[in-house]
Amino acid sequence: MQNNFGKLYLIPTDLGDNPVWEVLPASVKTIIDFIDDYIVENEKSARRFIKKVHPEKPQPSLQLKILNKFTETSEKLSFLKACKEGRPMGLLSEAGCPAVADPGSDIVKLAHENNIQVVPLVGPSSIIMALMGSGMNGQSFAFNGYLPIDKNERKTELKRLEKLSNDQDQSQLFIETPYRNNKMLEDLCAILHPQTRLCVACDITLSSEYIKTYSINDWKHIKVDLHKRPAIFIIHKD
Repeated sequence: MQNNFGKLYLIPTDLGDNPVWEVLPASVKTIIDFIDDYIVENEKSARRFIKKVHPEKPQPSLQLKILNKFTETSEKLSFLKACKEGRPMGLLSEAGCPAVADPGSDIVKLAHENNIQVVPLVGPSSIIMALMGSGMNGQSFAFNGYLPIDKNERKTELKRLEKLSNDQDQSQLFIETPYRNNKMLEDLCAILHPQTRLCVACDITLSSEYIKTYSINDWKHIKVDLHKRPAIFIIHKD
């Protein structure tokens, strides 16, 4: 059905403090040039990113809607007003691709329900890049978000994911709050089968990037500090 709505552009951001054009195509600047209305997670970081990509863009012209876990559904419905008035909008994630392990997926869902065209742009996804660099099964995989914090619940979930990877030949990806990464690695080494493969991928695209895949037995003898470093964990039991 034809309409005069503006398009919703899903604009990727960089994954850390590195030269933006090492990880983003020039088309991102072209898109930002003609968009003044944005849906973002954090106003300060969004303005900083836009300035980094397009220094000439007048900051006072930007209209930002803040989307986070506290945003009410009724408020989200109003976020696409600019699109309905015929103007393009940009959806920004705090890091990487919008709507992937990101609250922006709610906005994309609303856009489809309201017949607003969604345009995803090329950019870095730590989840996909971790899988690419892991040597795990790129034909069948699942992203599981955060695992339970409770010790017993976490053990049960890890065992379940390990069995699933073995039964379905499916690599299992998950993340942890960065300041608990070292504890996560300890738990993985203590809970999983010695021959289960584990990939740890952190600081992706940064100069400190670290991507290694070893068996759990080998990880028990490796010293690496993951504290406060954004990381993806991938397990696969063959």
